Amino acid sequence: MSDIINSQEYQSFRCSVPLKKIIVDDDNSKEWSLYDAGPKSIKCPLVCFPPASGQADIYFRQILALSAVGYRVISVEYPVYWTMKEFCEGFRKLLDHLQLDKVHIFGASLGGFLAQKFTEFTHRSPRVASLILCNSFYDTSIFQQSATAPTFWMMPALFLKKMVMGNFEKGMVDTEIADSIDFLVEKLDHLSQQELASRLTLNCMNCYVEPQKIQAQAIPITLMDVYDDCALSSAVKDEMIKCYPDATRASLKSGGNFPYLSRSGEVNVFLQIHLRKFIETVYNCKEETQDEIMAAAAASSSSQDS
Repeated sequence: MSDIINSQEYQSFRCSVPLKKIIVDDDNSKEWSLYDAGPKSIKCPLVCFPPASGQADIYFRQILALSAVGYRVISVEYPVYWTMKEFCEGFRKLLDHLQLDKVHIFGASLGGFLAQKFTEFTHRSPRVASLILCNSFYDTSIFQQSATAPTFWMMPALFLKKMVMGNFEKGMVDTEIADSIDFLVEKLDHLSQQELASRLTLNCMNCYVEPQKIQAQAIPITLMDVYDDCALSSAVKDEMIKCYPDATRASLKSGGNFPYLSRSGEVNVFLQIHLRKFIETVYNCKEETQDEIMAAAAASSSSQDS
């Protein structure tokens, strides 16, 4: 087992935050898995979309840290969907089931691409309050697998896993990045052939984002990336910036493919900075903690005294 899975932090997460299973489609085999932490009174939470290789628990450090200071965080794991329309309709049904009108979405790699496509899909009746896109992309042609993507459904799981692992760092990396890779490799082993094939199909089939449909909604966007090696080239990152010229940049000096694990402290700060602007709006996803209530009361009392 990886060091992260054996850590007290991860074990505490698994003991304190239950994994929920929800079916929203007519097909009973399409089951969403999710962790939902923080105050349920919040109706515009942060929803986390994992990359192709991850399960919902890869965001456990965001769930623990942010829910501890009053944020509601939901991390989801996708059912087997083979088309983008099917995925978007399924996620909209999940939001309806959870009685959530709008959400903030934090998506990494494939998760970021799916977040953009869902925002685009619902542009006539918006369901997304903001986006945080980590090491993500807007056009699947960068993977040069559009021609073979329709055959992923019948390829052996071992072959598909090798495809994914080919994008992981191979050189010398620091302990935190190495631990994050080990953790994702272990998560990869828990995905069935159909789960992995469907995610890679969504990741590689001929598809691209229409950024104008997202920009027209005037939602805040943060582009999060790393300066060290990751699966995406500098050219892909530059294209994302061109797509969203008004987006906030959140760049980490290092972190590899999975900075939410290897540099969770920095990522959590960037997430809070992004979400802070919504605190006094209807799209707030944070409930004031007792300490914050007391601090606000003390500040108000002090101003009245003076």
